[in-house]
Amino acid sequence: MITHNHREIFRLLAVGPLILALGCAANLGCREAAKGPPRVILQSSAKSKITVKVEVVSRNEDRAKGLMFRQKMASDAGMLFVYQHDDDHSFWMKNTFIPLDLIFITSNMRVVGIAENTKPLSTTHISIKTSSRYILEVNAGFAKKHKIREGSQVIFEGFDPTR
Repeated sequence: MITHNHREIFRLLAVGPLILALGCAANLGCREAAKGPPRVILQSSAKSKITVKVEVVSRNEDRAKGLMFRQKMASDAGMLFVYQHDDDHSFWMKNTFIPLDLIFITSNMRVVGIAENTKPLSTTHISIKTSSRYILEVNAGFAKKHKIREGSQVIFEGFDPTR
């Protein structure tokens, strides 16, 4: 005999996967992939999608070092700085030998600003004076070449930035 409590359990078992799927879909711009390196996908103003293989840094000591002391970076590579809170994040190029574009991304997965062609080894602070949650560092000229602009949509694949 199936009691009222049993019916409720069966209902939850039937609806549970749907609730889980909707919850995953609500995680704006985040899709975990089974394989492959972490990636950031940017939609250009020309509606094409550009994939960047990224190193994800979320610990203070890793963010402090960033791309310091590196001599080169692949054209399809970058470093994604992950913060727990939106803020007006500031960077510098001390001990960074590669000229970079810094792409500032909101928690709503949109580009909110770009600092293009930053000067290597500079200790001048770089900021866009707007809150962001993530900053993607790529080789200088990347944003212009791929027509990345404020408002461009961003998707993360292969990792969950909230972990």
